[in-house]
Amino acid sequence: MTGMKTKIDTARRAMAKGLAFAAAALVIGLSASAAQAQGYPNKPVRLILPFGAGGVGDSTARIAAEKLGEKLGQRFVIENMPGPGGMAAARAVLSQPADGYTLALITNGTAISVPLFKALSFDPVKEFVPISNLGTFDFIFATGPDSGFKTLGDFIKAAKEKPGTLNVGTIAVGSSQNLSAELLKTTAGINFQIVPYRNTPDLLIGAIRNDVQVMVDAYAAMKGPMVDKKLIALGTSGGSRSAATPDMPSVKEGGGGDFDVVSWNGIFAPAGTPPEVIQILNKAIRESMADPAVKARLLDLGIDAKASSPEELAARLADDITKWRKVIEQAKIPQQ
Repeated sequence: MTGMKTKIDTARRAMAKGLAFAAAALVIGLSASAAQAQGYPNKPVRLILPFGAGGVGDSTARIAAEKLGEKLGQRFVIENMPGPGGMAAARAVLSQPADGYTLALITNGTAISVPLFKALSFDPVKEFVPISNLGTFDFIFATGPDSGFKTLGDFIKAAKEKPGTLNVGTIAVGSSQNLSAELLKTTAGINFQIVPYRNTPDLLIGAIRNDVQVMVDAYAAMKGPMVDKKLIALGTSGGSRSAATPDMPSVKEGGGGDFDVVSWNGIFAPAGTPPEVIQILNKAIRESMADPAVKARLLDLGIDAKASSPEELAARLADDITKWRKVIEQAKIPQQ
C-alpha cells in the first residue's frame, strides 16, 4: 500500500512539474511576443501586391504606405508581384517569417480566385490573418454617346426587348468587372453578350466607338472620358451611391434589382504573426485612413478610405468568396 502511495505521489509531482514547465514556456512565449511588438517596427516593412503598378489597388497601397511610414517611423516598401490568382505574391509573403515585416494586400480579386482556380496554391482564410481594410470603391457602368442610352433603365429595357443582342465590355473573364456584368444579368433579369477586352484602354476605345454598348470599370480609369463627355455614366455598382460620385445613381436605383458590388483592398499578415503587431498596425491604419488629406487623395481616385477591425475584414473576405462562387457557377465560367 505504501508503495502504491509513493507511486501516486511521484506521478503527481511529475504532472505538477510538467504543468509548471508548460506554464513557464507559455509565459516566456508571450513575453517574447510582447517584447517583439514593443519595438515594432524597427526596420522597413514590405507590402507585396498581387498586381502591377498603376491600378486602383496599387494607388491605394502607395498612399496608405506613405502615411503608415510617417506614423510608425519606418518605410513601408511596395513590391508589385503580378500573377494568376495572386499566387506569386501570396507565396512570397508566406515564405517569410510571420513577424509583421512582410505583409500582403488582399482584395476582392483574391476572394474571386478561391472558386475560380482549381489549384490555388494558398488559402487566404487559413494562411493569413486580417489586419484592416484600406478602402472601398465602386465600378461604373457607362456608355458611349452613340449608344442612344441615357440611363441604365434605357439599357435594361432594350436588353429585354432584344435579348442577347447588346454587348457589355469588361476586362478579363473572371475579373471583378467581368463578374459584375454577369451578376447584372441575374439581378436585372436580362441577357446580353459579355465581351472581354485585353486591357482597360482597349475597352475604353470599344465603348466610345459603340463596339460595346456598355462598359464596366473603375472610376479612376473612366474619369477623363466622362469629363470629356466621351462616356456617359449609367450607374455605380454599390448598393447605395458612392461617396466619390454622389450625383450618379446606383445600378440598384436604375432598375438593376438587388445589385451590390463593392471592391475593396485590405492588408493581411501571415498566420502566426504576433497579435500585438496586428494591433499596432490596425491602430496605425485606422488613424491613417481617417486623415483628411489621405481621404481627399483617395476620394479623387474614386476610393472611399475605410479602415476596419480584423474581424470585419475577415467577414468581408468570407462573404465575398461565397458570393462570387455562386456567380461563377451560375455563369458556368470554367475553373482555371
